[in-house]
Amino acid sequence: MQKQGIVIVGLGPAGANYLTREAWDHLLSCEEIYLRTAFHPVCSELPENLSRHSFDHLYESHDDLEGVLDAIVTELVALAGLPQGVTYGVPGSPFIGEETVSQVVKMLAGTDIPVRIIDGLSYLEPVSSALGLDLLPQTTILDGLYVGSLLTPPFPPSAPAIISQLGGQFEASELKLTLMHNYPDEYEVKLLHNLGTSEEIIETLPLYAIDQSVHLGMMSTLYLPAREESTAFEDLQEVIARLRAPGGCPWDREQTHLSLRQHLLEEAYETLEALDDEVMDGLCEELGDLLLQIVLHAQIATEEGDFNMTDVLSGINNKLKRRHPHVFAGLDVDSVDTVLHNWEKIKASERKDHQERPQGLLDSVPKIAPALSQSEQIQRKAARVGFDWQTIEPVVDKIHEELAELKAADSPEEREKEGGDVLFAMVNLLRWLEVDPENALRGTNARFKNRFAYIEDAARKQGKSLSELSFEEMDALWDEAKLQ
Repeated sequence: MQKQGIVIVGLGPAGANYLTREAWDHLLSCEEIYLRTAFHPVCSELPENLSRHSFDHLYESHDDLEGVLDAIVTELVALAGLPQGVTYGVPGSPFIGEETVSQVVKMLAGTDIPVRIIDGLSYLEPVSSALGLDLLPQTTILDGLYVGSLLTPPFPPSAPAIISQLGGQFEASELKLTLMHNYPDEYEVKLLHNLGTSEEIIETLPLYAIDQSVHLGMMSTLYLPAREESTAFEDLQEVIARLRAPGGCPWDREQTHLSLRQHLLEEAYETLEALDDEVMDGLCEELGDLLLQIVLHAQIATEEGDFNMTDVLSGINNKLKRRHPHVFAGLDVDSVDTVLHNWEKIKASERKDHQERPQGLLDSVPKIAPALSQSEQIQRKAARVGFDWQTIEPVVDKIHEELAELKAADSPEEREKEGGDVLFAMVNLLRWLEVDPENALRGTNARFKNRFAYIEDAARKQGKSLSELSFEEMDALWDEAKLQ
């Protein structure tokens, strides 16, 4: 005897007037239905002779949604294997926001148990009508529980978004905290409740207040209007591609990876300067300029068929996850030192997997990096594998030793060598004191410039040039500048 299998019926977004003819005819012809939830407007309008069961009790007996879904799927697959089969009713359309349907279809694929899908209207149709908007071409459609489980929104803010399955107050609070990474707290949004029913409500309110709505429920949907243009990473990619395209900017079109090297370096240094100045508006602008260089290089590589931005993003995402097993793979670590030690081991394993030539621990220190930064990186990497003093006293003694050797040097070549050793030893002391030598020296340079500018200004006020001031006069002005 042929098995009846499972018939999955989309019950639409609201009352029976949203059911398709095929769905209604099937409901009239069957005797029993299992509902994912009975908290749906159509349930009160189902044929009277239809025996109803729901899985609502499972939501109370499991700690998480995943456990609920697994339990529903397990029971449905068992029922589908019975001679009489089973009819399963879900809100909306079976393949829109219904994880149980996807799992059942996947589990029964390749078996002799047939699966029939009766489509229904989804929640999107009444949402579109209520907003008076065509959701094409840009609207992003997401699950609220999924978005709320993340730390940042997984979609571009310059496109509108529809977010369903908001859950209760707690879940809506988690969702708004995630969204606030890309949207202002006061950003105006819409909450749509019970669309298609006589209790339809549309609220306009600030993002921070969505979890305070008294109307939140299983039939609530959030509409996020698009933010202003140019607020998404994809917008920047489009701008850069347009600049490089025929008819774009002549300067941008002629750039190559090599011609942009100096610009990349300059933007990196300007970003460091903004960090030193601690002016956040300036830092925001400089980070944008630095990002421009990265996107421009990726666009050139795309045009030349070498790689594209998705390769860049995939590479760094996978690398970060691979090198942080204590975050993404459940590895236990007891200290920062353990993290850094694991990092080096993972890098060595990666090189082996890629069949690269054996590489020394210090080979990865960039040769083009500033000398102070090179020294700090070299010493830090050596220390990770245990090549370091146990206390700070020998570190200080080494500086005195190197200074004595510098004083004793009697040729330019020896003085250069010993001078480098002094600097290297000083960098090591700063590392021990957890001071970045590059930042420290930049700070000293800035202070010297400011104090020297004070001397120049004082000389001008006296009607003198610097060369007319004695060293003693300049030194006194220097002391004044230090006090100020």
